[in-house]
Amino acid sequence: MRPAINSFHKTFCVMALLSITSCDGQQSVFTDLGPVSSQITLLMWIMFIGAALITVFICVLMAVSIAGPTGWRQKLTTEKNIIWGGIVFPVVTLTALLIYGFMVFKAGGTLAQAENPVRISVVGEQWWWRVIYRHGDGRITESANELRIPTGRPIEIELSTADVIHSFWIPAYAGKVDMIPGRTNLLHFVADKPGIVTGQCAEYCGGAHALMSFYTVAMTPSDYDAWLAKERANAKPALDSQGEQVFLSSGCGGCHTVRGTQANGKIGPDLTHAGSRQSLGAGILPNTTEGFAKWISQHKTIKPDNLMPPFDIFSESELQSLSAYLNSLE
Repeated sequence: MRPAINSFHKTFCVMALLSITSCDGQQSVFTDLGPVSSQITLLMWIMFIGAALITVFICVLMAVSIAGPTGWRQKLTTEKNIIWGGIVFPVVTLTALLIYGFMVFKAGGTLAQAENPVRISVVGEQWWWRVIYRHGDGRITESANELRIPTGRPIEIELSTADVIHSFWIPAYAGKVDMIPGRTNLLHFVADKPGIVTGQCAEYCGGAHALMSFYTVAMTPSDYDAWLAKERANAKPALDSQGEQVFLSSGCGGCHTVRGTQANGKIGPDLTHAGSRQSLGAGILPNTTEGFAKWISQHKTIKPDNLMPPFDIFSESELQSLSAYLNSLE
């Protein structure tokens, strides 16, 4: 029995630790930063508290049925109590929760009719996020692994996948929505105030699934407009021509785009303004020159199974020049 008990304790500890990680402030199911997530959290608390009260009530009834007075035990076995407690109460309670749950699921439905939403497309890929901002003039601006949104405006995210099933989840703003091959789903929400939170792929999608996260940056409308105007522009001329030359001559432009240069690859993330993002590698490394150097030289170790080819061809000086160039792309 002892090995089984120890195994149970270990399993319980692992599950407890996993549940604690979901309560972290930046990626927490308890962080309500918008009306949609607030309704989801309220539903969660109603179900949790209701389940706890019902569990306590059932435990009391079990104790009474086992060790209570004879009269009480007899009353529990009457047909009337069985019908009301075993049929009517569960049916009414579960039906009410089901109806309320459907109402919460449609919380973003009213936002779908909102005028002038911010339209963004997100494409899930193994194992990163392609983010496309759609402008009123029909043009687009592409980014990667980071979502920027204005506060107070309805946000419409068009979700699709380039390969397998992914699931887009920003707990602070809304529930998760699956990204299914051959299908486009929509997610609507509003951000109440500026801040930075994280999101995650919530559906297993292969080897590096656990390392497929992203930052969401909510900004005031004026800051967002200024940022978007800068994001739409081409990359500034490189201060380090050696780093740019290493980037172009090594074939990086075959997979990556840097607008304003000869690099126009569409396979990997757009790097036009990569230096201004919150992280590297889809939420894995800090966005610094050292972070770029580490990613380029060790990405197969840092993020196993990612589809970028290994680059162990650079000398130390070339690696530093290339990293400084990429970090300068702001």
